[in-house]
This record gives sequence, C-alpha cells and structure tokens, in this order.
Amino acid sequence: MRNHRAASVFFLFAAFIISTPGCKSVPAASAPRAQQAQPNANSPVEIGGEAPVTISRKPTSGGNKPEFTSVTMLPGRGMNVFQIMAALPGKGEIPILNSPSIEEAATRLTGTGRDRLGGASTSLGGAFLIPYPNRVLGALSPDGQSIVTSWRGHKLVLPGGGRGAPRPFAIHGLILKAKAENLHTLTTPDGQTETAEIDAGDFGGHWLSSTELNFRIALTAEAVDVTITAKNVGKEAEPMAIGWHPYFRIPSGDRAQARIHVPATMVAVANQAIPTGQLIPVKGTEYDYLAADGAPLDDHALDTNFSHFQRTHGMIDVRLIDPEYNYGLHVEGLSPQIETVQIYSPQGRNFVAVEDQFNYVDPFGSEWKGIDTGMVALAPGQSVSWRVRLALFTPGAK
Repeated sequence: MRNHRAASVFFLFAAFIISTPGCKSVPAASAPRAQQAQPNANSPVEIGGEAPVTISRKPTSGGNKPEFTSVTMLPGRGMNVFQIMAALPGKGEIPILNSPSIEEAATRLTGTGRDRLGGASTSLGGAFLIPYPNRVLGALSPDGQSIVTSWRGHKLVLPGGGRGAPRPFAIHGLILKAKAENLHTLTTPDGQTETAEIDAGDFGGHWLSSTELNFRIALTAEAVDVTITAKNVGKEAEPMAIGWHPYFRIPSGDRAQARIHVPATMVAVANQAIPTGQLIPVKGTEYDYLAADGAPLDDHALDTNFSHFQRTHGMIDVRLIDPEYNYGLHVEGLSPQIETVQIYSPQGRNFVAVEDQFNYVDPFGSEWKGIDTGMVALAPGQSVSWRVRLALFTPGAK
C-alpha cells in the first residue's frame, strides 16, 4: 500500500478563458418556463439569512439506470451546493454529497466564531471558491488578522492568518458568506435549472476591481451541470480564479475498496501544505491514478494537487468508483481553462473531494519562478467562465 503520510503534494494546474458567455436559442415549443425561485418547503431553517432552495425531477427510468433527482443550494452561503440526490437501480434514492441535515448545517454555518469568515462552508456540501481557490501565502499583517501579497505590483490584503501553519495564508476565496440574489427556477423537459447572481463588488475591499458573478446549476436525469461566470464590471484589471469544494460520498462506506481515476501526469510538491514550486511526474509513484479503472484509496490520505491532464474530448474526467455499491461518478471539468484538480480525502474519512479549479496553490507566490499560475487577468468588461458536469455510471456497464 502506498503511504500518503509523507510530505503532502500539492498542485493546481492553471487554465483560463476570457470570454463573454453565449447561449443557444430554444424553440418555442420546448422553451423553459422561468419562475421566481421558491425556498425549500420542507426546510423552514434559514442559513445565512436565506432558506435553502431545491430543484428536482421525478425518476423516469423505472429503476433501470442511475439518474439524478434533486439539487439543494444555500443562497445565503455563496450558492453552496449543499446536497445532490440520485436514484440508483436496486438502491433507491441516495445522497451524493457528504453533508449533514439542514438543521445541523444551520448550527455550523453561523457566521460567528470559527465561521466568522465563512470557513465552515468548506466542511460540507460543495462550496464555491472565488476569486481564489485554495491557499494564498503572504506576510502577516501587524494585527495578525490578514495576509499581504501582490499581483502585478498591486497590493492585496486578504483575510486570514493561518495560525499554527508554517506560513500565514488566506484560503478558499471571498464569497463563502455572500448572499445570492435574483434566483430563478427554469423548468425544462427533463428537470430544472437554477440561476442566481452575486454582486461581489470588490469582495469586501480586498480586490482590485468590481465583479459580478452569475450561477447556472442545471439538473437532468443524466447530469448536474454547473456554470459560473465572473465579469469585471469595474475600471481596473483584476486577477480571477474559480473553483469548487464538493465532498463526494463513498456510498458503501467501505473506503478500502473505493477507487479513483485521475487522468493527471504531474503533481506539485508541497511541504506541510506549502508548495515548493517543483512539479514531478506521477508515473510509478503513489500518486499514479492513471489506470482506466483507477486505483484503490485503501488507507491513503490525499490532499494532493494534480495537473497536466490526459483529456477526453477536451475535458478532464475524474472518476470515483465504489465497486461494492456498483456505483460510479464522473466529475468532468468541461472548461478548457480548468487545468488543475485537487483531490482531498483524509485517511479514514468516507468522502473524496474533487476540486476543479484554475490556479496553482499560492498563485501569487515567488516559488513558481515566473510560471503562469493560472490567475486569469480580467480587463474591465471581460468575463471568464468555469463549468463542471457530474454524471453517474454503473461500473462495468457498456
């Protein structure tokens, strides 16, 4: 068995698009019906001052194939995808994400104490990480509450500190407590789609320009398709990266036999979660998950950033396989800009977080020695889009 107790390996491989998203026209006969999004009627609990919102559909396969049935989101916590449900042949309806009940989540996501920066959002469901996923290192501010770094000569002061860590850091972006607005539900022929906006502005005074975020989360039998577009609506250029932090369950609960396939050829070396700037090949190492049927998790502790992918039809196809449960999940990075994936799965835990994102860890750090670390440079009026699709499959089925 491979030993992941050695120094952690980190890498997030960078990619980006600068574009204005387009759309296809829909024939009148099949046009989706838009309506104001309604709170989840089954949950009177509010989180971040807003009720959860659920989109759903009824199974249509008669139990003959796996299909998605619902997605629940937290508009008061940056549109965190709190839970995804699916119907599996012979298993009934199961949760896809490792999340507690809404009621328990409300006791964690208080916005106070340890959650004052919203960090508790990254311990459940699938939080969105904008404008920087993962760690950003820097000098600690005199009050110990912030770190100071720079981009293209412009100073950035970010909330954080990272007490107890080898170096001070900020982590996981600036929208974990943001409230989404203008939510609308579209009913489609095979499901529903939720759209929402977050007027992020200058991210609480921590960023260089003003940003608008648009979310589109589409549910069908075959897929959950998530698209986020960030647009610079300010007057200055700004760096931008987008990522996700979804905790995917191992349905059988038997981590030892669960497998993952990661089509990456390189990882980045890190020392106590701090990147060194060195990339190494995965071939022949404990980080080689290139086999088509993946490699077993066993007792491996993963907090590892992968890059330089072998793409399938232009996408990054990470797969989680639970043979005992006859369950498989594709996590497909569809945007050509997504060129880094972090896999996080602590030893003994019943989940695998698959985090598609733009940037290397510590994207402003000098350790990268001039390497393009994947932060998109958005000029005023420009946009960048991030898109990930989830799809179910049955292992061994043709």
